[in-house]
Amino acid sequence: MADVARQAGVSLKTVSRVVNQEPHVRASLQQRVQSAISALGYRRNEAAARLARGATMLTLGLVMENISNEFYSRLAAAVEAAAAGHEALVVFGSYEESADKERMLIESMYARGVDSLIVVPSAADHSWLADHPGLTTVFVDRVPPGLEAADVVILDDVWGGRSATEHLLARGHRRIALISDDDGLSSVHDRATGYRAALAAAGIAADEELVVRGVFDPWRVSGEVTRLLGLASPPTAFFATNNRAAIGILQALRERPERAAYVGFDDFALADVFNPGVTVVRYDTARLARAAVDLLLNPSPTARRIKVPVELVPRGSGELPPP
Repeated sequence: MADVARQAGVSLKTVSRVVNQEPHVRASLQQRVQSAISALGYRRNEAAARLARGATMLTLGLVMENISNEFYSRLAAAVEAAAAGHEALVVFGSYEESADKERMLIESMYARGVDSLIVVPSAADHSWLADHPGLTTVFVDRVPPGLEAADVVILDDVWGGRSATEHLLARGHRRIALISDDDGLSSVHDRATGYRAALAAAGIAADEELVVRGVFDPWRVSGEVTRLLGLASPPTAFFATNNRAAIGILQALRERPERAAYVGFDDFALADVFNPGVTVVRYDTARLARAAVDLLLNPSPTARRIKVPVELVPRGSGELPPP
């Protein structure tokens, strides 16, 4: 600002008034200051400006599993949009299924002054966060293991798993396979709970031979689906607990003569383009993000839990009858 003032031949106070768009500055002075700003490439230090007003720079952190996954990229965009309404910036980090990297990211952000975090937690114990009393954290999509008192925004996963399985049962399927990743994650566990509850209500015992756990990548899911279809009594339908698993099922079925039915949890791009379209359990990602940002910016001494509803969207794949 001192350089701008010298260049324009005005006082620091005049530069400050122009930069802060205060009234009653002569047009000629405004033009001189703006010309000096352009010539020198001056940019106001927003953090310093907020501190001078007695405010702090509002920066939120978002720690998630893998931003290359469509769910996380949509979540990141939604959190950024929700934070913009509070004039806040968002910094992102992906821990790529590594609990050690998750902890490193959280502690690194905290050390750099980012003390308000939205975290999609891994399946690892999170009790170590109690050692960071100055850190405000809201967890999204999953309940953090090891933390009983935590603000959490989750989906209605049990209902989603149950409605997907009931949808397949209503079409006459009795051999329904479950394709899931780490069942140490509360979301995966709850979706599987809904699957089992629907089978039990229909008087069908869950066949563990049809349950696949711990598969993350579509190519591995594709291999497991091919293996299941080779059983003496194969499944006629599949329920996938996430979008990656649904894509793996698509890959496995695209060149097979079987017309197995399937329902996926999480919508994804082009799901309605395939023939048949992919039946999914979906939800409002923006609502998920807004709830998390609101909790983060309005802390409470008591832990809060918000459950976001989900809906089943029939597109064809979940409506195929058994052979």
